[in-house]
Amino acid sequence: MSFAKRIRYWQRIFSAYFSSNPSQLSFWHGEPRLNTEFNPETLGPYYMDFDQKADYAGPMDDAGIPLLDYRGHLGRQYNPIAIAQYGLGNYNLLVRTGDLSRERKVVLVADWLVDHLEENAAGLHMWMHHFDWEYRDTLRSPWYSGLAQGQGISLLVRAHQRTGDARYLGAARRAWQAFLVHVEDGGVVFVDTNQHLWFEEYIVSPPTHILNGFIWAVWGIHDYALATGDGNAHDIFDHGVSTLRAAVERFDTGWWSLYEQSGTRLPMLASPFYHRLHIVQLRILQRLTGEAFFGSVADRWEGYTRSPLKRSVALVGKAIFKLCYY
Repeated sequence: MSFAKRIRYWQRIFSAYFSSNPSQLSFWHGEPRLNTEFNPETLGPYYMDFDQKADYAGPMDDAGIPLLDYRGHLGRQYNPIAIAQYGLGNYNLLVRTGDLSRERKVVLVADWLVDHLEENAAGLHMWMHHFDWEYRDTLRSPWYSGLAQGQGISLLVRAHQRTGDARYLGAARRAWQAFLVHVEDGGVVFVDTNQHLWFEEYIVSPPTHILNGFIWAVWGIHDYALATGDGNAHDIFDHGVSTLRAAVERFDTGWWSLYEQSGTRLPMLASPFYHRLHIVQLRILQRLTGEAFFGSVADRWEGYTRSPLKRSVALVGKAIFKLCYY
């Protein structure tokens, strides 16, 4: 990353963390919580509760769609992942309370997702991010994400089930195609040397296999399979679970979890927030798959959080990684 990019990155981070006004981090960093009301065999409440996201207090556009404030030169932006999560949080509250004001928000988000599917250069329908994002390689606008595809699908199939509006299922079918195409051909799938399927949050080369984004994408595939009965989707979900079963130990340092497979000399440790998110995601995977293995890894990782020393070392390690590579 160039010196100018580093300056912009750290200015945005400083502003997001130390300003009193809501930033994009205010949306992402609510406490991760498993939604105990979901049934793994039916398409019902979403797997995390997202209550805080449903009551997002940050900026909205005139129609009521959330905007995230990235500060600095990026300013306020539509983020399709955040919009889908806002909708999923409202869907859960709708199911729990019957509050029809929540249904209006779910429909608003579903309509936005239908209207904002765009074709990429390969002719696949994607939810695009229309701003540059300074990952280690800058993601140039417009860029797309396997995480966005999965969570958009998760919201749309639930909106279709609730309303019967065929547009929602049609948009989910179009978005689903990204999970059938390799990244080099415009999709979001990477196949490693062991023939494991990865669904990439950020499309970069070499791929970084961001753990939380991969798991959320796998849930979107699961939801699409439940909603449509598509046997291919069931198979791809099983492949994703197989990848996680085989690779999750690579995200374990022996004292903390990794955010991604960075491929750098220093590993990219998960922040305390993302470490807690990983634990919740693994517990949900245990319920979705019936595999105790995922619960045992969650137990181990939760044990790491009880050590103040491990938490402190993880924070310092994360900061050093960012200083070296961002």
